[in-house]
Amino acid sequence: MIKVRELTKHYADLRRGRFVALDGINFDAKAGQVYGLLGPNGAGKTTALRILSTVLRPSSGTATINGFDVLTQPSQVRHQIGFMSANTAVYDRMTGWEMVEYFGRLHGLSEQQLADRMEHLFERLQMDDTRDLLGAKMSTGMKQKVSIARAIVHDPPVLIFDEATVGLDVLVARALLSTVAELRDHGKCIIFSTHIMHEAEKLCDRVAILHHGQILAEGTLEELRDVHHERDLEELFFQLISRHDKAHPPTV
Repeated sequence: MIKVRELTKHYADLRRGRFVALDGINFDAKAGQVYGLLGPNGAGKTTALRILSTVLRPSSGTATINGFDVLTQPSQVRHQIGFMSANTAVYDRMTGWEMVEYFGRLHGLSEQQLADRMEHLFERLQMDDTRDLLGAKMSTGMKQKVSIARAIVHDPPVLIFDEATVGLDVLVARALLSTVAELRDHGKCIIFSTHIMHEAEKLCDRVAILHHGQILAEGTLEELRDVHHERDLEELFFQLISRHDKAHPPTV
C-alpha cells in the first residue's frame, strides 16, 4: 500500500544553513495494518505525512501509495487517501452534514453514492447529534467525528492520522482510537503519528521511531522489545533518543 524509499526533505535556513527535516527514511505499510510513526516534536513526522499527502514535495527519494507516486501522480494519490490531523478545521457556518457532503462532492461521488455513504457514516460514527448542528456550536468530540467522516467519505484505502488526539480529553481520544482500530479491521492501511507511547502500544501493528529526520528503529513492538532488551516502550523510546543525541551532539 505505502512504500517509502530514501525519502529526504531539506530547507534553506538563513540562520542554520541547510536544515534537514527528513534524512533518507524507508518504510512499508500494508492493508489491514496501523503503522505508527513515533517521535518527539520536530522529529519529522508531520513532514513525512505531508509528503505522503502531496502537500509537500520531497527533496529526493520516492513514496508511492497504492502504486501511485506522490511526486508524479499527486491527483491519483489524493483519491487513495484520507487525511486528518489535530489541526483539521471544521467550518463554523456549515453543519456536520453539509461539511461531509461538501468533501464527498470534491471527491466526485455521485448523488446516490454520496447519500448512501453519508447515511452509513453518520450511523456508524453515531453522528446524528451533528447532522444539523453548525460547526461553531459543536463540542471538540463532535468536530473530531466530522473530521473523521470527511476524511473517509470517499472510502479511501489509505488513511493518515497526524497526531490526531492532541488536545483531546480522555473520552474523545479513546473514541478516536477505537474508530481507527475499527477502520484497520475493515482492511484500511493506516499511518498514525504520535508521541504518546500508550497510544502506540494499544493501536499499532508496526512502528518506526523517528528522531531528527532519521528512523532509529523499526518493527513490531515485540521485535523492538526483543532487539533492545526493554519491555517498556516509553523507556525504550527514551533510550534510543538519548543514545542518538549523545552520538550526534548539536553543532554550535
